[in-house]
Amino acid sequence: MQQVSVKDLPALVASFEAGARPIVLDVREPWEVQAASLALDGAPTVCIPMNEVPGRLAELDVAQPVLSLCHHGMRSLQVAAFLERQGFEQVFNIAGGIDAWSREVDTSVPLY
Repeated sequence: MQQVSVKDLPALVASFEAGARPIVLDVREPWEVQAASLALDGAPTVCIPMNEVPGRLAELDVAQPVLSLCHHGMRSLQVAAFLERQGFEQVFNIAGGIDAWSREVDTSVPLY
């Protein structure tokens, strides 16, 4: 698993070939996703709360790169480590989470 800075996310997404585009796996609770969301061109967002990931693993493609996201980066780090143990090879944790995105990249995304 690799850590990726929010400032490096757009370049990382653009670096993948068209057939291997990553997904953003948002592991926050639904109310958090409603409060603040991240949209990256070329990387659709899949929202699965952290505690539901093991039971919904079949919804994810082991061959597709995963960018794991939460509020500050701790839950997403745990999910990224879990995904690696399940055989996912291209897993990235978004360091600082949506909070860092709101502060450093897109200040129109609300802080909560």
